[in-house]
Amino acid sequence: MSIAKKLVGQTAAYGLSSIVGRALNYLLVPIYTNVFLPEEYGVVSYLYAFVGFFNVLYTYGMETAFFRFANKPGANKQQLYNQVLTAIMCSSILMTGILIFASGAIANYIGYPEQQEYVIWLALVLAIDAIVAIPFAKLRLENKPIKFAAIKLSNIILTVGANMFFLVLCHDIYNGEYLASLRPLVEQIYDPEFGVGYIFLINLVANALQIPMLWREFSSLRFSINKEVIKPMLVYAYPLLFMGLAGMVNELIDRILLEHWLPENFYPDKSNMAAVGIYSACYKLSIFMTLAIQAFRYAAEPFFFSQAEDKASPKTFALVMKWFIIVCAFIFLFISVNLEDFALLLRSPSYREGIMVVPVLLLANLFLGAYYNLSVWFKLTDKTYFGTYISFGGAAITIIFNLLLIPVLGYMGSAIATFICYFSMALVSYLLGNRHYPIPYPVKNIVSYILLASVLVCIAFFISIENFWLRHAFHLALCIAFAATVWVRERESLIQLKR
Repeated sequence: MSIAKKLVGQTAAYGLSSIVGRALNYLLVPIYTNVFLPEEYGVVSYLYAFVGFFNVLYTYGMETAFFRFANKPGANKQQLYNQVLTAIMCSSILMTGILIFASGAIANYIGYPEQQEYVIWLALVLAIDAIVAIPFAKLRLENKPIKFAAIKLSNIILTVGANMFFLVLCHDIYNGEYLASLRPLVEQIYDPEFGVGYIFLINLVANALQIPMLWREFSSLRFSINKEVIKPMLVYAYPLLFMGLAGMVNELIDRILLEHWLPENFYPDKSNMAAVGIYSACYKLSIFMTLAIQAFRYAAEPFFFSQAEDKASPKTFALVMKWFIIVCAFIFLFISVNLEDFALLLRSPSYREGIMVVPVLLLANLFLGAYYNLSVWFKLTDKTYFGTYISFGGAAITIIFNLLLIPVLGYMGSAIATFICYFSMALVSYLLGNRHYPIPYPVKNIVSYILLASVLVCIAFFISIENFWLRHAFHLALCIAFAATVWVRERESLIQLKR
């Protein structure tokens, strides 16, 4: 139990930067949905969908490879760090140079010929993100969550602060909503025509400032490429590259397909790009599930590798999986039954039209989290090619069901396709794991908690209560019922966990 408690502590530490940071970053959603039209926000979501794919290309699985090889007995961690960071820096500079050179052609290809600078800025962001990923990995490997969290939070606070300054304060003063005497000054630094360009430029500046914050990690670097050291790491990592690309298909391809595959006038008086903006904004409401998964992954990946040689590790992994599902099921329940309250974060009513995709996406991401837990078997056995097969299978499912459902159900079709994909990936990984690296997961317990949460969500949707206070009391009672069930069934486990 002490091992499980260690993971809980690390998850909380790394989760501070993830949860608080993402929560602060979520303040941008009300800002964007208030300042920008759905079509304008759709442009941002559309371009960042491509950024997701390039992020995977820029790191090509070397972050995970660094963890794996650094945790092997007798590993020279500094040597591995030098090799990986040198390789990432060289490849990032090369790829960013190519993107900048081709920025005009890329802008034309994606349909925004007058926004070539967006491509250049995003290319620089990609290089910076890839390069700083390895020093951040070094901090996680050395169990330095405080510094990790401080830098991550600084980046988020700067990003949120700059967005609020330009898109709230300057925007409102420029439009004469208050402090009209400051408008001449604001006109010198704020241009409303620049629009979503502020989002991209602020992201670039904030990410670049992480480099001096990580200066100690960068100063320890000794540029080196040793074929004998780097080759086995690349062999380990390349399946993860393809797995990552397939994962981006599962996560982001729906934005691209919505723009190109949604029938014209499917949504009256809305363009396809506006539909992308609405879907993307509603997708943000599943952030709390994403937060739990992200915080867990930061701590779990090095934790799982460090426990690989422990004979009791399968039981520990099973325990971790059960409690992870319980927490995620409660998040799914709480947000879904209080959906009308969370929808108010989307400031413009035009964005709330797609709100019913949120429960589907929350449940989909629950199974994505389950898959991340289940994937431990092929990472610890160095059979990462299985992860590639599973991810490519999921990518195929995502594309097929998006193509089938978008013309019929619009963005709800994309949400359902996401759910089918992640559920299938979790199921296949579980079945294969049973054959190659058996872990005694309490399947019946796990399934029962997911079903209980789903049934309670359905009850909340089917029983409509007009009175505000009675409705919220009823929804709170449903959440308490779930928590009480967990307490009754897991009381002894909880008591042992505290020891």
